[in-house]
Amino acid sequence: MHFVDKEPGQKRADFVSKLKSNKILRVPGAYNPLTAKLIEEIGYDAVYVSGGVMANDLGFPDIGLTTLQDVSTRSYLISRVTSLPTIVDIDTGFKSCDETIKTFEEFGVAAVHLEDQVERKRCGHLDNKELISTEAMVKKIKECVAAKKDENFKIIARSDAKGVEGIDKMIDRCKAYIDAGAEIIFPEALHDEKDFEKVRKELSCYLLANMTEFGKSKLFNYKELENFGYNIVIYPVTTQRLAMKNVEDGLRDIFESGHQNNIIDKMQTRKRLYELVEYEKYNSLDEKIYNFSTEGHE
Repeated sequence: MHFVDKEPGQKRADFVSKLKSNKILRVPGAYNPLTAKLIEEIGYDAVYVSGGVMANDLGFPDIGLTTLQDVSTRSYLISRVTSLPTIVDIDTGFKSCDETIKTFEEFGVAAVHLEDQVERKRCGHLDNKELISTEAMVKKIKECVAAKKDENFKIIARSDAKGVEGIDKMIDRCKAYIDAGAEIIFPEALHDEKDFEKVRKELSCYLLANMTEFGKSKLFNYKELENFGYNIVIYPVTTQRLAMKNVEDGLRDIFESGHQNNIIDKMQTRKRLYELVEYEKYNSLDEKIYNFSTEGHE
């Protein structure tokens, strides 16, 4: 229906192939399916679904209030409209890591990341986070690995330990997570070049860098991160922040002026929207679907 030419298994195989390319994968966050289509069209390597973004989109803070159903349903809707692999943030694994992994694999996702915070978690770039023990996290990772069917479905272990226990203990945790079966490590809230380089030096696995805005990490160019030896860079909240700032500005302008004429140039046109949703392709289903011209709708 969405004219996506790749099955989930092929998307996961593509993800593995891209990881082996020695080129960093650039992965923006998609807060809805339409954004995922734009990410693919522009030429990025994969799509990311942030747990914080999902919570915010539902009007919640990122404190573990979303459910497996909330996040998996939205992830499915996002992943099914793109041929790119989709990486999903599963917070602390919800109630059952086994059920969570089976659900996301069935829904066509390529990889998920699990974090070592307590269930009532918080954004990784905030202070006063609480962690579970290394042993408890290892148990969760092993449960995740045992639950998956496709070897190309990747389990990513995120550690929030740097701001709680320090970078050395975080690295020790990550080594245990790798031994438990995590093939990609996500060291959260690293600060600067020294942090990123130290983690790369100490860990012999794929590494994910988080370039979220307004956080604790210096914002590096993707080429810099590639030179540090990182394999994936995510921009988790960027698209939602861009959208919400423009929506707020536009709504305030309309409220004050009483019309939209001042902000038309900030809007996606009807013609561009129809291109992005591939409106014309649906004519193959029924020739009456696209029997009009978009001329004048620029």
